Amino acid sequence: MPRLLLGPLLRYVDETQATIWVETDAACTVSVLDAERRTFCVEGHHYALVHVTGLEPGTAHPYEVACDGTPVWPLEDTEFPPPLIRTATPGGEVQVVFGSCRIAYPHEKPWILRKDEHEDGREVDALRALVMRMRATEPADWPDALLMLGDQIYADEVAPATVEFIRSRRDVSIAPGEQLADFEEYTHLYRESWNDPPIRWLLSNVPTAMIFDDHDVLDDWNTSQKWVDEIRRQPWWKERIVGAFTAYWIHQHIGNLAPEELERDALYQRVCEVDDAGPMLREFATQAERSVDSTLWSFVRDIGPARLIMVDSRAGRVLEPGSRSMVDDREWGFIERNARETELPHLLIGTSLPWLLAEGMHHMEAWNEAVCEGAWGDRFVGIAESLRQEYDLEHWAAFRKSFERLSDLIREIGAGRHGTPPKTIVALSGDVHHAYLAEVGFPRGSGVISRTYQAVCSPFRNPLDSKERRVIRFATSRPMALAGRWLARSARVPAPRLRWRFTHEEPWFDNVVGSLRLGPDSAHLVIERVREHENASGFDLEKVLSRDL
Repeated sequence: MPRLLLGPLLRYVDETQATIWVETDAACTVSVLDAERRTFCVEGHHYALVHVTGLEPGTAHPYEVACDGTPVWPLEDTEFPPPLIRTATPGGEVQVVFGSCRIAYPHEKPWILRKDEHEDGREVDALRALVMRMRATEPADWPDALLMLGDQIYADEVAPATVEFIRSRRDVSIAPGEQLADFEEYTHLYRESWNDPPIRWLLSNVPTAMIFDDHDVLDDWNTSQKWVDEIRRQPWWKERIVGAFTAYWIHQHIGNLAPEELERDALYQRVCEVDDAGPMLREFATQAERSVDSTLWSFVRDIGPARLIMVDSRAGRVLEPGSRSMVDDREWGFIERNARETELPHLLIGTSLPWLLAEGMHHMEAWNEAVCEGAWGDRFVGIAESLRQEYDLEHWAAFRKSFERLSDLIREIGAGRHGTPPKTIVALSGDVHHAYLAEVGFPRGSGVISRTYQAVCSPFRNPLDSKERRVIRFATSRPMALAGRWLARSARVPAPRLRWRFTHEEPWFDNVVGSLRLGPDSAHLVIERVREHENASGFDLEKVLSRDL
């Protein structure tokens, strides 16, 4: 009898339909409620994305998963209640939780210790704390969407069970060592990351939208053309990147798409038709790595009164010196068109890398890009490129033309140049392993009436140690802002055409989760961190920021 290896993951939900993703251990027909789907095969692995239709708006639908007619989920011995598909209520309020950077270490010592106590310490997963809260509340109070903004897995910092699997199949004294090497190892790490019972229950109940970042592939992935040229000379790289893209397409990307988009997706349709889609997806992955304009990873999803535009700020970069861009022109056209067309009250721009950093960090990255381009002469170009890789100087500020392009688009939308301006525009990001809220101000006369913010929530589970926190505190300080501004001017970098400021004294460094509650006329942001608590689980979420936007 076929059984589930991973899932179910509730991926897309609107007022009347939903998609549920599963991995099974054999080919079969997967059914959910009145819908069914035959699995597709990739190199001996079997997956299905079941499209459920005809649901009643604003209701909770308990569901089971069956393989060839035999129920396989929920498990009989689970301590968690049966999963629900909760459809959207027209005109209603929604709660969107978000964050990034989650490492899948076990929840026991030494992995739940602080980094300062043990090198493997990563403390308690903020998503696990969220699950404990959900179990104590009614489904009507659960989040309506979970935005996972990068580093869903750590391919270069692999969890223990997958390390054991790697050791069982190859010599780890040869690169890439105990890091992931191919598609087969990626499938194991995804299972280890998402099969932890509380996380599995969360993902079966809350629709998810995901975008990758560097650790889904390799630290500093696509930092610069120099980095790409060096990594492509490594004999293990081709299998690593093919495995990464193939696994990402299966586990994350296809579930991001609405059912109507899947019907138009030629690759997805072909994958579902062949006996083994492995060769097809290997060819696709190879092309995606070699040509940034071959694949559109960015996507759009409307969530109640908000439009989410999820921007790929990692795989679609143009890296040639002199023409660096965070995304290519095709992808930018997609972003621009979908931002201009919406009439919803709120616009969310999801991008794993923050659009707005602390001021000093922004100026430092803008300075570095200018020096890489020769602003201080040829002899400093190589030094600047080395600094770019060593210190991760690769956010939107380090792609200045893209930073200004996104800033100009937000200003146009906020000023109503393409229709009714949204009440709020919020960029949602992760990556930097600290959390903050920045409020944006535009020049007088710009006409912007949308309240505009950058909200960063990182990590779900991978906090910095005390030394790293001191570095970030200095990087976000006033002296660093002054130093960065001076450096940027010395490289003749134009000042940004907008200003922003943190709404609080300093960022937060704990394992955190962000939450946006959005109504037709309201927006409220909460950031919470994990703290010890005298309850059954021993931990809870503590508010560090609660603010109307």
